[in-house]
Amino acid sequence: MSNTTQAPVWEECKDGTEQRVELIFVSLYVLIFVAGLILNLTALVVFFCHTKTRSHTTVYMTNLALADLFLVCTLPVRIYYHLGFQDTPPLLCEIMGVVLLINMYGSIFLLSCISFDRCVAVCFPMSQRVREGRKRAPFICLAVWVITIGASLPIYLIKPPDNQNQTQTQCFGSVPIYATRAIAVTSSLITGFGVPLLVMLISSWGLIRAISHSQAAQSELVDSRKIQRMIAICLIIFLCCFLPYHLNLWLIYLHQRPIPCGLVTSYRYSLMVACLNAVLDPLAYYFTTETFRERVDLDVLRMWPTTGQSSENNRAGGPLNT
Repeated sequence: MSNTTQAPVWEECKDGTEQRVELIFVSLYVLIFVAGLILNLTALVVFFCHTKTRSHTTVYMTNLALADLFLVCTLPVRIYYHLGFQDTPPLLCEIMGVVLLINMYGSIFLLSCISFDRCVAVCFPMSQRVREGRKRAPFICLAVWVITIGASLPIYLIKPPDNQNQTQTQCFGSVPIYATRAIAVTSSLITGFGVPLLVMLISSWGLIRAISHSQAAQSELVDSRKIQRMIAICLIIFLCCFLPYHLNLWLIYLHQRPIPCGLVTSYRYSLMVACLNAVLDPLAYYFTTETFRERVDLDVLRMWPTTGQSSENNRAGGPLNT
């Protein structure tokens, strides 16, 4: 796909009720903001106050909580707009939109990093190369931030000349042009969603396979079915939150000129559903990690028994530090 195509436009969807309060958007964005703020701040306090128990996975989760926190901090502007106050400055609308997308994709990449980190920790617990690689978690997180910010800002800053005023006047009531251009849609669907989803699917399959075939699971020391359900729940949450948004992006790009009002509305709802991930991340991943610590870390070395080492030494110096 070429980036030389004209920017898409949408049908005039105003119906004379622009000043109405959009209760669904207001209610859900308020819920996401309050719950996301509390849960992610609590997670950050726990992570920073318990530095002795910080692990490689905790590094990813700290950055995930930061990304989700930055995301929910953009929601008050959206709440203000959906309350009917459409005098929101266009520049503020655009900045909040870009910050939201940057942190949404930061969350997606970090979730895939967490999934991959767990997989290699369980599947290759005695590998020195894996242990050394997991120590690079801070640098990987830094790379995630550089990639998401570096990939988003140029697309936002280079604006097409046509339809710019229409985009600004509608603020959050329309589809942002910088998110629907060819290069943005292509990179979002493939790099921003497809690759992380593939990593999560492969990592989850490897993790489930390793746990299912472990001696600990066969001796019922580990409830492998419970862990499998948790992995499945995390994948379902990921798909339910992010698949509708990216499906809408694809449909919008296919329509080009003009974009139907129904598709614009669908896009707005899908973006709200994507924001819901900022609340579900702490519930799905922080609590699941605690289960992995209690259920997997203590018994995973049974899958790879070593001679000359007692079980107590394995527990004290085991390779899993998730």
